[in-house]
Amino acid sequence: MKPNSPIFRMFGRSPIRPLQKHMAKVTECAKVLLAFISATLDNDWAKAEKLQQEIVELEHQADDLKTDLRTHLPKSLFLPFSRGDLLVLLKLQDNIANIAKDIAGLIVGRKMHIPQQIAMGYIDLLKRSIDTVEKTSLAVNELDELLETGFRGAEVSIIENMIQEIHQIEHHTDELQIQVRQKLYAIEKQLEPIDAIFLYKVIQWTGDLADNAEQAGNLLQSFLAS
Repeated sequence: MKPNSPIFRMFGRSPIRPLQKHMAKVTECAKVLLAFISATLDNDWAKAEKLQQEIVELEHQADDLKTDLRTHLPKSLFLPFSRGDLLVLLKLQDNIANIAKDIAGLIVGRKMHIPQQIAMGYIDLLKRSIDTVEKTSLAVNELDELLETGFRGAEVSIIENMIQEIHQIEHHTDELQIQVRQKLYAIEKQLEPIDAIFLYKVIQWTGDLADNAEQAGNLLQSFLAS
């Protein structure tokens, strides 16, 4: 069923396009983290604070899109998946923006310095986590095409392949996260204990970006099986 079909005009707008817009904004939010971290590594805190505010603004915009979608979401959906599943997908997307905001807020608030010994490994982890988010965003963008084909045909294979890629990228982030933690463990006695604790927290949250994206991919996969 097409998102803009007469049935939706009769019973309410399709939630698919607003969901896609929300995921696009969430992805923007995560992607700014890379420039933000680069600024902190250059010790350019003026630029870092500006980018942190950009992340906050993008997260607020994502929140507005989330609230609008929830407000206008019909009690009953003429879709192959439930209202509850769609809200879970929205929540997983929202988590990504919240985590990006939390990472930037913590680093700016404490003027945290990522030690040189783990900096490149952390950048690799962040890049792959963002890759997971971007690939999930592409999969979400296929939802309207999937609906048009009635969850059948070549479009199903396209989504399934995307979801498989999401799993592979997220698995790589798990491996990178372990490596960065090991490098941090090797130098943690050289750091102030509280600094080490918060660095572990940032590493965990960075991996959580990919985890939430993968969970969103898993939910899309369940849509295919329903």
